[in-house]
Amino acid sequence: MTSKPSISFAKAGTPKKGSVFVFSAEDGALSEIARGNDPAKTLDRAFPVADFNGKFGGVVEVLAPEGTGVDRLVAVGVGKTSSLDEYAWLKLGGTLAAQLRKATEIGVVLDIPGATVDGAAAAAVAAGILLRSYTFDKYKTKKDNGNGKAEDKKPAKVTIHCADPVAAKKAFADIEAVVGGVLLARDLVNEPANVLGPVEFAAQAKELEKLGVKVEILTEKEMKKLGMGALLGVAQGSVRPPRMAVMQWNGGKAKDKPVAFVGKGVVFDSGGVSIKPAAGMEDMKGDMGGAAAVTGLMHALAARKAKVNVVGIIGLVENMVDGNAQRPGDIVTSMSGQTIEVLNTDAEGRLVLADALWYCNQRFEPKFMVNLATLTGAIMVALGQSHAGLFSNNDELAGRLTSSGAATQEKLWRMPLGSEYDKLIDSKNADMKNIGGRFGGSITAAQFLQRFVKETPWAHLDIAGTAMGSPTNEINQSWGSGYGVRLLDRLVRDHYEG
Repeated sequence: MTSKPSISFAKAGTPKKGSVFVFSAEDGALSEIARGNDPAKTLDRAFPVADFNGKFGGVVEVLAPEGTGVDRLVAVGVGKTSSLDEYAWLKLGGTLAAQLRKATEIGVVLDIPGATVDGAAAAAVAAGILLRSYTFDKYKTKKDNGNGKAEDKKPAKVTIHCADPVAAKKAFADIEAVVGGVLLARDLVNEPANVLGPVEFAAQAKELEKLGVKVEILTEKEMKKLGMGALLGVAQGSVRPPRMAVMQWNGGKAKDKPVAFVGKGVVFDSGGVSIKPAAGMEDMKGDMGGAAAVTGLMHALAARKAKVNVVGIIGLVENMVDGNAQRPGDIVTSMSGQTIEVLNTDAEGRLVLADALWYCNQRFEPKFMVNLATLTGAIMVALGQSHAGLFSNNDELAGRLTSSGAATQEKLWRMPLGSEYDKLIDSKNADMKNIGGRFGGSITAAQFLQRFVKETPWAHLDIAGTAMGSPTNEINQSWGSGYGVRLLDRLVRDHYEG
């Protein structure tokens, strides 16, 4: 991986070398501290030439500015200071990171006229820098550093000069834990399937023990004993054995029930006997985006020592074509005892989740369960790639998820559930079938999952359009986005921590 920048904080001042970044409010206004970095007023001359007016995300660069010893002086527009919320600060950090280029020493003068830049804002800028700087290049044996030479780029040292560096450092320790969870989720989604199988993914989850997470790994033998016929049916066509990782973070009171998150972890999905088209099948290495998000979330919560009890469960399988693979028409018995007619082996994620949800509910009796899954292409037809689909049996939980999505801009859109959809998955030969016909595919998939949660408050997030290959933005340029980690961390932080 490309080394991530190191971040430190210092009192607002005038950096003496390297690249210096200042921020301009609307109409090109600079603070007195920012102007102290430009004694020859080169930016005053550059702004009109570049048609720069301080619009959010706009950038003006001056090389070797007169009267200073720095290499570059870069102004970044922040727009209306009244619009600077948490996500705006993240985006400003990402915009800044995009301009780092080959610089190894960077000073960021975070002082803006008309804006109060507290420690949380400075920390958010730093987080944006780290999120935007992420690249997945571990398999590139030669890295072009932008100068035609194959060499590893030296990690950048970023010093953020702000009004209260002590508060910024404290806030950053908290948000850096969440960033670490996002980057872990991105790494997992980006890994090729030949490297990250069920066993290897389970080993990655086991690494969270270093942060104080209790991790159990259920093998095929143990899952068979528990009666997880739905999950095991998906796995039987692969030579790579399935696993289930059960992660527990106990940061709350011993008597408190946990909150629970469950992730679909299909490390590669060929579709099985109902094989997918060849075009684009390589993207199915990312069909474990839900499990990646849950693992990243557990990292985030443990690293920031969240005061809450949390369970994270991920079902890890590979869905392959093989003489031993399950066939369309097979009937499997889930852990719940309910039988399922498998009419399409490519509707496999819901089979994995059925047993994972039932196991979670039966063993831990959580306050609620939220599952994440790259479950259906139908959700992308309905919502595109800017929102994930939200299905829930509980209005309060759905509302809290929606507000957390709005705050983090990992946005959700609530979709319907109802008896008229549920009857579409009734089967003549078993208790249910795993597909419901051509229409409403994301809804019938959610109805299927609901049959395995009893009366426990539950939400299903269909993240097929947001976990991988989603549009890039100021804080993410990666194919694997890490979607869900910041959203669910915010949910826990705002509503469930003691």
